[in-house]
Amino acid sequence: MDWDDMRVFLALARGESLGRAGQILRLDPATVGRRITRLEDGLGRRLFTRSHQGYALTDDGARLLPHAIEAETALIAASDAAQATGGTGLSGQIRIGAPDGCANYLLPQVVAAICAENPALEVQIIALPRVFNLSRREADMAIGVSAPEAGRLSVQKITDYDLHLAASKRYLAAHPPIRDFQDLRAHRVIGYIPDMIFDRELDYLAQLGLEQVALTSNSVAVQFNWVRSGAGVAVVHDFAIPAGADIQRVLPDTFRLSRSFFLIRHLDDRRVARLNRFADALVRGLRQEVARLQAQVERAEKL
Repeated sequence: MDWDDMRVFLALARGESLGRAGQILRLDPATVGRRITRLEDGLGRRLFTRSHQGYALTDDGARLLPHAIEAETALIAASDAAQATGGTGLSGQIRIGAPDGCANYLLPQVVAAICAENPALEVQIIALPRVFNLSRREADMAIGVSAPEAGRLSVQKITDYDLHLAASKRYLAAHPPIRDFQDLRAHRVIGYIPDMIFDRELDYLAQLGLEQVALTSNSVAVQFNWVRSGAGVAVVHDFAIPAGADIQRVLPDTFRLSRSFFLIRHLDDRRVARLNRFADALVRGLRQEVARLQAQVERAEKL
C-alpha cells in the first residue's frame, strides 16, 4: 500500500462517486475505478459498496479512513515544514466551509486581504446552509453558528454578531408603520424554510412568535435580496446591512439577537503550521470586519 493508493481512496470516500473523485484528483473516472479495484484486490477486502446512489464505505473502508486521513495530515505537515524553512508566505490550497451569511458578507473581503499578502495561497469558500463534515475532509476548516459537542474537533470562538429586523426604506414608506411586534402581523415577513433550518441558533422568528411567513428560503443571501428589493421584513445580520444602501433596521431598541461564529477544525490539523497561520489570520480578519460593519450601521442611524 502506498500513498498514491490512499489519495485515491480518500478522494472516493469524500466524493462518493467516481466522477467527483476524478474531479478532485484530476483523473478520468474510469482510472479512479481501476485504482480502487486494484487497491481492494491488493488488500483482499471490499472498501466500498457500489449502488445507483454512488460509492459508500464498507465497515473495512470505514476502519481504514482515519488512518488514511492521519497519513494525509502527516504529509501536509511535512510539506508545510519544508516550505517554512524557505521563509515564504502561505501557499497551497485551503478550503473553508461557512454558512452563506458569513460566506457572502464577510469572507470575501477578509479572504481577499489574506490572499493579497500571500500570493501563492489558493482559498476555496463553500457557502452552504448546513453543517460540514470535517472528518470526511469536506473542508479544511469550517465556520459554524454553534459549537459542536462531539467529534475530534478543535473549536475556537471567533466573535459575536448582532441581528435586527430590517426592511428597505422603500418598503417601509409604502406600508403601515411598525411601532411594536403586533404591527408585524400586517406585514410580509421573510425567513427560513422551517424544516430546512440546520441549526437551532438560526430559528430567529420563533422568538417573535411569528408562525406565518410569506417568503422563505434556506439561503440568507436570498432572504437579504428579498429585503433589498422591497419584498418585506426579515431578521438580518447587522454586518450585511451595509451591502444594501436602502436597508434600515426596524425596532432596533426593542428587538436584537446576538449570535456567535466559531472556527471549527479537525484536531489533527493543529499540527499543521500553515493551517494554524491561516486560521489566526482568518479569525483576526473576521473580528475586525464584523466590528467595522456593525459600527458603520450604528453611525448611519445617527446621521
